[in-house]
Amino acid sequence: MADRTLGIALHGAGWVAHAHAASWLKNPHAKIVSVSDVDRQRAQRFAEEFQLDCAVRDDFQQVLDDRQVEVVDITGPSHVHAPQGIAAAQAGKHLLVEKPMGLTLAENQALRDAVDRAGVKSLAGFVLRWNPAVETIKSLVASGTLGQLFYVEVDYWHRMKPAHHAWDLHSRKQTGGSAMLLGGCHAVDMLRWLTGDEAVEASAVSNNQRGLFEYAANVVALIRFRSGIIAKTSTLFDCEMPYAFNIDVAGTEGTVRDNRLWSKRLLPGQTGWMTIPTILPDSGDVQHHPFDAEINHLVDCILQDRPSHCNVADAYRSHELCLAIDRSLEEGGRPVTLPLA
Repeated sequence: MADRTLGIALHGAGWVAHAHAASWLKNPHAKIVSVSDVDRQRAQRFAEEFQLDCAVRDDFQQVLDDRQVEVVDITGPSHVHAPQGIAAAQAGKHLLVEKPMGLTLAENQALRDAVDRAGVKSLAGFVLRWNPAVETIKSLVASGTLGQLFYVEVDYWHRMKPAHHAWDLHSRKQTGGSAMLLGGCHAVDMLRWLTGDEAVEASAVSNNQRGLFEYAANVVALIRFRSGIIAKTSTLFDCEMPYAFNIDVAGTEGTVRDNRLWSKRLLPGQTGWMTIPTILPDSGDVQHHPFDAEINHLVDCILQDRPSHCNVADAYRSHELCLAIDRSLEEGGRPVTLPLA
């Protein structure tokens, strides 16, 4: 690894940025050199909280003009991710952009193409790829312990209430997008990550039980993958329960349900489910998310000059699948063929 330190700019000084900052500070090859937000006082409080000796700004262009800044970490509201990510790539900055990357197909395409043209390294915020339980399941799939996959199910169930700190943004279509883009994208990305496959068709149904959102709050989608794997994903914002991120993976030689494993190939004398001691993705609190591993991964990719498996180009496919699900909803549940463009 190159023995140097990367200059990091955090743009957006909100809830997620706090978790990102804590992880950046742990990496010996990263130094936060800029904190910015549309509210400069909030950025100043943020810098003081973390005892940062860095520039504090409310002008994003000043961030991009700063030659010390090599990586821009974009954590603001969802509807600004794409334009800010495009500007960062055009300025030659490496990029970490929180999900969703964009709220329309055109935005996601524009960001993907801008990053490609600039030749910068990028990482999209699908942090659950680094969750220990997910890493275990991914390893079981890769080793053949489950045999040939034929069914995968991942669900994102997160009760969203008006008391949420970002309710005014999340509940509106213009700034939240949809249930699939806002939260369900984690589950959609997990389907792609665990199968290593691409979707060719999606269809969906929905309702809005409490009527609190400008879009359908509860969505169930059926997906067909190129290899023949079938999948189901759901996003529930109206559910009355603690947060849950359900993972079921079924193969010809075994099955995983969250942290429970059944595999006669691996354990020929098995008589019941084996519980794997691991950390489940069972909290919506950003402090529970494995940002340390995610950010260390991006730093390694930059210093070793290699692309990430979770770069903007790959994440585009997850967003495209979310948008295909939304399109199916708009068209009364009609199956939508992928790719969209």
